[in-house]
Amino acid sequence: MTISNGVDKIDELATALARLPGIGPRQGKRFVYYLLAAPATERAKLAELIATLSKDVRQCPDCLRFFNGSSTASICNYCTDKTRDNSLLMIVEKDQDLAAVERAGTYRGRYFVLGGVLTLTGKGAIREKELLRRVEKHLQKGLPAEGGKEIVLALSATSEGEHTVDRVRELLAPWRDVVKTSMLGRGLATGSELEYSDAETLRAALTNRKET
Repeated sequence: MTISNGVDKIDELATALARLPGIGPRQGKRFVYYLLAAPATERAKLAELIATLSKDVRQCPDCLRFFNGSSTASICNYCTDKTRDNSLLMIVEKDQDLAAVERAGTYRGRYFVLGGVLTLTGKGAIREKELLRRVEKHLQKGLPAEGGKEIVLALSATSEGEHTVDRVRELLAPWRDVVKTSMLGRGLATGSELEYSDAETLRAALTNRKET
């Protein structure tokens, strides 16, 4: 399907889809042919959802996760929930990891989304400045009961996750004496990503977390 300016729309869209995480060129092309065979109303609905995504979804300034917000909601429901434990702050790589922890139903503290991991070759980026601000705010918040503050490093058990944990430890060094830092414990297999871990595995990892 080539138009007058020489641009192949099938290849162009397939290439765009292949940039999505976990999608390769072959899958991208398969999606394009699916859309071509689908009713025009289905394509129009998909296009509308993509076009209005930034209007209906916003990023929480506290934990930096994306959430469906009303016109008046600037902070997400996890950060405004007064029943959550202010003594706990969990650091995760991405929104999907946060969702996986919530599905496990064990953790009731606060969150911060790093937005990525650091590779051994020096690639990648995390929200370092935002993390420092979030930790300062975490330490300033009052406790719901007697007890100290804890930061849970809930990153994937991969080489990139471990490398990122090392960097986060460096960033948290100034608060070493005033806040406990822990990592997920036994239950999370080496090489596994948090996003794909089942609820029981995550519950075990949280229950058996260890101080670091």
